[in-house]
Amino acid sequence: MHSDSNIFLVGPMGAGKTTVGKQLARMRGMNFADSDQEIERRTGVDIAYIFEREGEPGFRQRERQVIADLTGCHRLVLATGGGAVLDAGNRQHLSSRGFVIYLRATLDQQWRRTGRSGRRPLLKAGNRREVLEQLFQIRDPLYREVADCIIDTDGRSARLLAQEIGRQLDRQTIGVS
Repeated sequence: MHSDSNIFLVGPMGAGKTTVGKQLARMRGMNFADSDQEIERRTGVDIAYIFEREGEPGFRQRERQVIADLTGCHRLVLATGGGAVLDAGNRQHLSSRGFVIYLRATLDQQWRRTGRSGRRPLLKAGNRREVLEQLFQIRDPLYREVADCIIDTDGRSARLLAQEIGRQLDRQTIGVS
């Protein structure tokens, strides 16, 4: 992997993309960004408010612009939102501009990790477990489509996951930009 290559983390909510991404960026001396946090920074409001005011289509439009901008950076570890892969343009940017790692989490792990969060608009309506299952059914094939590597996250610390990802990256013989 070239030294100016990007690393993009995809996967469902609760997989640990932000936590692992920060650890990985520190270990590799790279910059870190979280697409949802960048949307909040740019708009000055939280994701839940954007969903409330603009609905999911409005949020996805903002996400599309942020993903296009951030994937154009160099030496960046990017944690994407769980639904970023729904957009074909996002998938194209992720696939063509960096090394994509799918952090795969079981439904039980997602359930545990998202249980206390009131900041996840898609989980506010209906049975949370059913929603997580429906999202997984739709998104898992898209995560797999863009992934250069799949890492199972259940029961593993961010530090151990970042180390495993680092080993995977070091084995790569071709770089991405």
